[in-house]
Amino acid sequence: MQDLTTAPVLTTARLILRGPDRADLPAFTRFMTSAPSMVAQGETGTPQQAWFGFMAGVGHWHWHGFGFFMVVEQKTGQPVGRVGLIKHSDWPEIELAWHLFEGAEGKGYATEAAVAVKSWARENLGLTQLFSYIDCDNTKSQAVAKRLGAQTDGTRAPHEPEAEIWVHAME
Repeated sequence: MQDLTTAPVLTTARLILRGPDRADLPAFTRFMTSAPSMVAQGETGTPQQAWFGFMAGVGHWHWHGFGFFMVVEQKTGQPVGRVGLIKHSDWPEIELAWHLFEGAEGKGYATEAAVAVKSWARENLGLTQLFSYIDCDNTKSQAVAKRLGAQTDGTRAPHEPEAEIWVHAME
């Protein structure tokens, strides 16, 4: 394993959250190019686009000091998705985002990992508020946001008009 970032390692009852590694690229590429959740949202890409997305995730850690954590099942050691903080150059705020790989949805992993990331963001980065930009039709991600205590007033994200802004209090 070759650590590509300075990401800390976070652990939960069932998960390990760590920085991305070169060995994670194939699973991420499968997710980006063919996962049913990406197909349903019309957001699949090419392997080249997946590579650029993966590298942007690595770059986030170097540029901002935060980014996506790879989410790994403790029992199997297999990556099941990624959860973390992102802020692209034209985004108004830092987003708490989650992407689960095929077969990992419906197990509570996104919520479990996002709780750990929120806590880390509050305690280590001093963040007092996070946002999630969730497609209006993505009821599964909306349910995760609700479980995390986020709320929306239906306002749309300026950089992504199909997405509502969900606000996370950092209590």
